[in-house]
Amino acid sequence: MGFSVELTCWLLVLFIVRENHTVNGGCSGKCCRGRDMSCLTTDWRMDRVYGTCYCDEGCVRTKDCCFDYFTECPRDCAVSDWSFWSGCAKPCQLSVRVRVRHIEQQPGNSGQPCPSLEERAGCREYRNHQFCVEFKLESRTPHCTVENQPHTLWMRYITEGFRVCVACEPPAMRNNTSSCQGDAAVLHWQAVGNPQCSGTWRKIQKTQQCTCPPQHSFVFI
Repeated sequence: MGFSVELTCWLLVLFIVRENHTVNGGCSGKCCRGRDMSCLTTDWRMDRVYGTCYCDEGCVRTKDCCFDYFTECPRDCAVSDWSFWSGCAKPCQLSVRVRVRHIEQQPGNSGQPCPSLEERAGCREYRNHQFCVEFKLESRTPHCTVENQPHTLWMRYITEGFRVCVACEPPAMRNNTSSCQGDAAVLHWQAVGNPQCSGTWRKIQKTQQCTCPPQHSFVFI
């Protein structure tokens, strides 16, 4: 008799817990943006611990989300950084260049949709790969590492000791010669887009074809 009463009590407790879970538990209707410590409930967490769990976006990082967070709460699209710009589609005339990024997390549950994955910009490329000068970077100012704007991200590749290739565009060509206005043994340079980023590089050689990777390729203008 005692065992039967005890079993009935346990079943009643389990029923109450299950009923409470159905009515109050989980993230349904409780999702919050950002980190919100008041966005909580009592239910099973993702680590299979029963107790306080959260339904805010910060719980993903702190790993204390309720078990149903990813099925109940919005997930915004996440994309990578932009790639480097491509070369101009057509040389020696007005054309376009392209850069792309890819999806790292698909949106879900009415989260923010993905932005454009491709960006185009007009350009005019004079470059012919018959005139290229290789330089070794000797110095730079600290400002080259401070800027974090999209159009200045290339500056992070300007590091002492790096070898860079510099193509000479027509605006920098000396009249009636095969030399460039920046073609000297030691040259002081200044970055377009950030006048405080400057330095010196030393000429190594003049070659028929640029062989540096894209991020180490520059242009005299």
